[in-house]
Amino acid sequence: MTLIADLTEVLGPAHVLTGTDRAGHIGDWTGKYTADPVAVVRPANTAEVAACLRIVASHGVAVVPISGRTGLVGGAMTRGGLMISVERMNKIREIRPEARIAVVEAGVILDRLHAAAEAEGLYFPLWFGARGSAMIGGVLSTNAGGSNVLRYGSTRALCLGLEVVLADGQVLNLMSELHKDNSGYDLRNLFIGAEGTLGIITAAVMKLVPRPKAYATATLAARSLPDALVLLNRLREATGGAVEAFEYMPESYMRRLAEARPDIRQPFTPRQAVNILVEIGATAPRDAVPNAAGEVPVTLLLQEVLAEMMEEGAVLDAEIAQSEGQRRAMWERRELAAEITFARTPAIDTDVALPVDKVDAFLRRMAARLPLLDPGAEDLCVAHLGDGNVHYTVFPTLDDAGLYDRVVEAVEDEVQALRGSFSAEHGVGLSKRASMARRKDPVALAVMRSVKAALDPDNRMNPGKIIPDLT
Repeated sequence: MTLIADLTEVLGPAHVLTGTDRAGHIGDWTGKYTADPVAVVRPANTAEVAACLRIVASHGVAVVPISGRTGLVGGAMTRGGLMISVERMNKIREIRPEARIAVVEAGVILDRLHAAAEAEGLYFPLWFGARGSAMIGGVLSTNAGGSNVLRYGSTRALCLGLEVVLADGQVLNLMSELHKDNSGYDLRNLFIGAEGTLGIITAAVMKLVPRPKAYATATLAARSLPDALVLLNRLREATGGAVEAFEYMPESYMRRLAEARPDIRQPFTPRQAVNILVEIGATAPRDAVPNAAGEVPVTLLLQEVLAEMMEEGAVLDAEIAQSEGQRRAMWERRELAAEITFARTPAIDTDVALPVDKVDAFLRRMAARLPLLDPGAEDLCVAHLGDGNVHYTVFPTLDDAGLYDRVVEAVEDEVQALRGSFSAEHGVGLSKRASMARRKDPVALAVMRSVKAALDPDNRMNPGKIIPDLT
């Protein structure tokens, strides 16, 4: 029998998509990558995923798992391989409020988990702009970050257990609900961030946290990035670590936002050089219950710290959200980053991580170096300043592959000099394989190749991603 016939026998014809029926699954959000799979299959459960992998093994076909297709690095692309979509595996199996865990399948959309946790008075604290389409399997496979990493950590920190189907169709049950388990290698973390190169994540046990009872949210103008970090540290101390987000939007970002979305209100006139969106989440009633005057204690605390720093000259201006509508408007400015960045072409997009006190140095170095590479180029950045993750984009004057490489290598140079990483939260996929070859420790690459060979000896699981070819 043919591959398609074998798959159809297991899944039924409605869930084996070929030809034009593949159209809704073969592109990515950026529009940069388009796949050409032999088919797209949509299994309904783990057993069907395992059956698909056994079938493709017998036919010698590569496999690429896909979920919400919100990635930016080409991690879900293939030419002639089989795409396995987890979209039908979308059950929230359990919400256990007492244990503060959710047991979910890989196709659960992030927003659905947010809503299910909220119904129990809890919160799943992975939050970013694509939450309405990103799925659990994808965010685990890329170890996604987002705006709340500062307080809660990235996806890896939020996962207790996994279910994974290996290349040969075996099901690896790592569905632990334990916070402590010292029984050998931490196999779970091998698969988080592996982008489907070691197996297909089909289910997970995710942590939930207390839902904040009140938020204190502000947009402020700081004198400098070092001053902004002083503010961050003061707020973390004053709130006992309750700062959930600390986002940096420079003047160039605000200018680009005004050009692309003139309907969005700007926070300050004239525009300021260093704009920070800060949010504190209060879970204790003493911080969240309004006083007799209707004032929320956590908001008063934020006002107090900002006032102190304004007296010192470190904070130049500030507006504090007085309603949920104002809070959402502040977040809209930040969450439009991808839209306003990718609306302009050509663009050289990077996603780097730096020690938090080196972000300013990185931006200053690139401001000096970029004109030497392309005198007319413009740059744009937005950053999760609290965890040192900078999304740095260059708009070059030429759509030239050589210039693209020179700019990326310059970014890598400065990041490496400051002891950072060329990849923070978007994954590696196709777009950063050259960076892996240039910058990843050779011993680390050798270990990664050994792990890959042990779990996927025929190199069928999302081949060509993450690990660079040997030269």
